[in-house]
Amino acid sequence: MIIWVSIFLIIPLAGIITSHLEKQSKIKHEMIQDQIKLEKIKHENYLIETDKMRLELDKMKIGNSNDESKFIR
Repeated sequence: MIIWVSIFLIIPLAGIITSHLEKQSKIKHEMIQDQIKLEKIKHENYLIETDKMRLELDKMKIGNSNDESKFIR
């Protein structure tokens, strides 16, 4: 009798635990996907900022060369 009672208690508990672990795995998966998206956005932002700084540096070089040519003449 005790064996039957314990079997009827263990099976639902196993199902609850399994369900909980599956939910945790899904949440972790979603969290990792969000982190990957964030890293991609950070990388894109880095590339954009790098291009922006390169363009500003090119403008400064052009501006300096124009200023130098004014003093040479």
